[in-house]
Amino acid sequence: MDRDELDRLVERNDAAALVRLVDQLGSAGDWDGLVAVAAACRAAASTGRQLWPVSSLAEYRLALHAPGPWAAGVLRDDDAGRFALGPLSEVAASTHEWAELEPWLEPGPMAAYVGQERVLRGEDLRGVSLATDALELPLVLHRWEPAYALAVYEDEEAHFDPPPIPPVRGVRLPGAASPIDDEADEATRALAELAGHWARQSDGRIQVAAVNGDHRAAIAGLGVPEARVAEVAPADAMAWMAWAAASGGAHARRPGGAAGRFGAWWTAAALGGLDWPPDPDDLSDVIGELRWFWWDAHEPVTGWHVRLAVWDPAEGLAWALSATDAR
Repeated sequence: MDRDELDRLVERNDAAALVRLVDQLGSAGDWDGLVAVAAACRAAASTGRQLWPVSSLAEYRLALHAPGPWAAGVLRDDDAGRFALGPLSEVAASTHEWAELEPWLEPGPMAAYVGQERVLRGEDLRGVSLATDALELPLVLHRWEPAYALAVYEDEEAHFDPPPIPPVRGVRLPGAASPIDDEADEATRALAELAGHWARQSDGRIQVAAVNGDHRAAIAGLGVPEARVAEVAPADAMAWMAWAAASGGAHARRPGGAAGRFGAWWTAAALGGLDWPPDPDDLSDVIGELRWFWWDAHEPVTGWHVRLAVWDPAEGLAWALSATDAR
C-alpha cells in the first residue's frame, strides 16, 4: 500500500476512493494495509473528517477474512466496526475457529463473546478458561438445544434468516381472562426484553400478555380477535427466542448470536422459575413441561416478527408475545 496515497485520500476526505482502496487491499490480502486504512480513517475524526464508515468497513473485512492475528486485532471493547453489518465478535467467529483467534485475543468480555459465538457453531470449549464471561452460558451446546439460526456474513451483505414458520390452523379464542401482574412477573419482563431493542433502537412494537389460563387466553389478552396457532417443540421455541434476541430488527444494531442464546436461556429460566444461571438439565426439564406455540392473527406479516405463546398447564398460567418491526 502507498502510504502517501492513503494520506492524500484522507486529507481530501474522499470516502469513495477509500472504499475502493479497502476493496483492493482485501482482494490482495494486504492486511497491514487494511489496518493502516482503519487507523487513518479513525484518526481523521479529530480533524472533522467523518470517515467512520470506511474505518468500520476495513475492520469488518479484517474480522471476516484476515488470519487470526489481524482478525483478533479488531476485536476490541470499543467502537470497532460501529457501522459494520453485525458485531465483529460474531463476524470473526463466523469464519475463524477458536484456536485461530484465542492466542491473539485480550482477556475480557469480547473474548467471551467470541467464544460463545464459536459454541453456537458447534465447538466444544469446556476446557477453555475465559477470564470474564458475563453471559454465564455453557461452553458447549446441549443435545436438547436447537440448531440456532446463524448469521451469514459476506463482503457486502449479511443474512439473518429466521427459523422456519410452522403451518398454523385457526382456533377459537376465549373471552377475557384475569391478567397476571406484569410488574411482578419476571417471565413477562423477560419475554418483553427478548426484542426490546427493536422498540428502543428501531420502530418495533412489543406486546406481552400474561394471564391465568391457557395459550389461547394469552393470545386473546393481546386484543387479537381471531388467531391461527401451531404447537411447536421446545427447541423450536428456543430457536425463535434466540433469533429475536440476536436480531437488530429493521434498524437496531444487531446484538449477535451469543446474546441471542443468552436471551433464550434467560427467558426460558424465567418462565420456569429457575435461578440464574440455571442447571442445563433443569432447564431442559422445565421447557419440556411447558407447551409452546407459534401464532398469527390471520393477517400477512411483513418485516421482522416473532409471535410466540407459552402455556404452563401445571400452574394454569400462559403468556403471549407479539414483536414486530417494519422494514
